[in-house]
Amino acid sequence: MQPFKFKEYSSQPNFFLLAGPCVIEGEKMAMEIAETIVNITSRLGIPYIFKGSYRKANRSRLDSFTGIGDREALAVLKKVRDTFGIPVVTDIHTADEARMAAEVVDVLQIPAFLCRQTDLLVAAARTGRAVNIKKGQFLSPDAMQFAIQKVRDAGNDNVAVTERGTTFGYQDLIVDYRGIPEMQRFGAPVILDVTHSLQQPNQPAGVTGGHPDLIETIARAGIAVGADGLFIETHPNPAEAKSDGANMLPLERLSQLLEHLITIRNAINSFDK
Repeated sequence: MQPFKFKEYSSQPNFFLLAGPCVIEGEKMAMEIAETIVNITSRLGIPYIFKGSYRKANRSRLDSFTGIGDREALAVLKKVRDTFGIPVVTDIHTADEARMAAEVVDVLQIPAFLCRQTDLLVAAARTGRAVNIKKGQFLSPDAMQFAIQKVRDAGNDNVAVTERGTTFGYQDLIVDYRGIPEMQRFGAPVILDVTHSLQQPNQPAGVTGGHPDLIETIARAGIAVGADGLFIETHPNPAEAKSDGANMLPLERLSQLLEHLITIRNAINSFDK
């Protein structure tokens, strides 16, 4: 595979897609999801990056599922990459994790809560892998220019930024779609994280809630305002997912959703001609 470049993906006629399970639950599940999405995106001409966290470090409760083991999960990501010939993305949480994950994945993702952590951004940048920075729920779109610049100043211009909603009260998020073109001014592709934007965090039970019924609404609006890519967590049975099931898209609904979004993208492209 050629080295992954965000700007090559964002220059395609279609939006690009980061999609997969929240966390790697096992090899069989990951391979089935990847195969399904590869078939869909190949048919529709959508550039695709498989998403799966090898470990979830930000959990509300100590007994929450965090992963099957770092090395085991990274081995699954490598198998997905090698089998299907597609790039893969995963989260990292500390500077020490950057090099380990970079041995396997094409894109290192900085979680929203950690987007201001200079050591983490610099370590990710210095691996030479692409870096996707999720916008903190507590930051304005304009403030993300400084996170992007940290990666560039560390010698890596292969960077994207992801909108994932802004804290609205204690238990809700809201997407300000003005932020997408605002962050595009910084010269990096902008991705809309559809499913995390619909989370309802800080629930009394210690398990995040969500509004998956609004996934298509949020995605349509994102494409309409010109998002370069979409981020969607999906699972064959979200009710059984071990992490973030409350805001996931059922895998069987992905194809129709993407078809609808392509129609919108084509309409937008026709206006620009």
